[in-house]
Amino acid sequence: MDTLRWNEEDQVLELIDQTKLPLEAGYLKCASYLEIAEAINNMSVRGAPAIGVSAAFGLALAAKEFHYDNSEDFFNKLDGARNILAGTRPTAVNLFWALERMGNTIKRLKQHAPKTNLQVFQALLAEAKAIQLEDLAMNKKMGRLALELIPDKARILTHCNAGGLATAGYGTALGIIRAAWEAGKEVAVWVDETRPLLQGARLTAWELAADGIPATLICDNMAGYLMQKGQVDLVVVGADRIAANGDVANKIGTYSVAILAKEHNIPFYVAAPTSTLDMKIPNGDDIPIEERDSDEVRFVFGKQIAPKDIPVFNPSFDITPNRLITAIITDQGIIRPPYHENLTNIFGKV
Repeated sequence: MDTLRWNEEDQVLELIDQTKLPLEAGYLKCASYLEIAEAINNMSVRGAPAIGVSAAFGLALAAKEFHYDNSEDFFNKLDGARNILAGTRPTAVNLFWALERMGNTIKRLKQHAPKTNLQVFQALLAEAKAIQLEDLAMNKKMGRLALELIPDKARILTHCNAGGLATAGYGTALGIIRAAWEAGKEVAVWVDETRPLLQGARLTAWELAADGIPATLICDNMAGYLMQKGQVDLVVVGADRIAANGDVANKIGTYSVAILAKEHNIPFYVAAPTSTLDMKIPNGDDIPIEERDSDEVRFVFGKQIAPKDIPVFNPSFDITPNRLITAIITDQGIIRPPYHENLTNIFGKV
């Protein structure tokens, strides 16, 4: 199944509703930018690259929605729509990367004085499709580049979901696992359940089962025991934002896994496309961390599992310091320490 797809006939963006997986696999149709913003907010679509691609289509839909009686008013409304989309999730930098790309297209359109909103919509739709295809290409390239890091019969631990569901397709961390499997390597995957929303149990396990890749689900607090018993050969995770010094923001719990891997001398790899690099941010301390609704912890699938009024701390992400990361796998190459120097050499200073 495609994670997201543009329906030409109905002129809507169709998204797999990830809140219903693995029990139900169906598409959510978004006909407006506000519907896409809501889908991002409630995590019907999630994963940094997928969020960015979805927001790009959202801005295109905004151009289709708004009337073009006055060009200044029209473009002001587009700016407002972009701000709403940008406000959905603060940590995933791919969102802002995609919206900046779309904003640059809008600037070029302004210079040519388009006469109808349809012209703007078509140009923005073309850019959104280009972003979608680029993301897919970057993921597949990372998979090819990382083959040298994955030994045959490797037992790989992953955290959260960084697969096709988190991207335009194929995946970042799971894309690397997929590439190894497609290359004939007999890998097996340990899947962290990933509380509180169980993206590992619900999504990663579902993807791996669909591909026929051997996988075993574990509770988050079992990873250290597996490492202690010599059952993990490497860890590979995705990222929502990578700072200029190589510090990584990823799903809450990633930092704990990185510490465990360091203690047990296990390689810890981060897989992320160019769109996840934020060279404007010097280190992880400056990455904004989203805190989500308390009921995500108090409830599981609508069933209350904790006292109703117990205070909850629910950060969605944590920061893994660069010293714990063996290498960062990007579509531009495999980057090793010193990260600030090597990231700058490839992606440049901002």
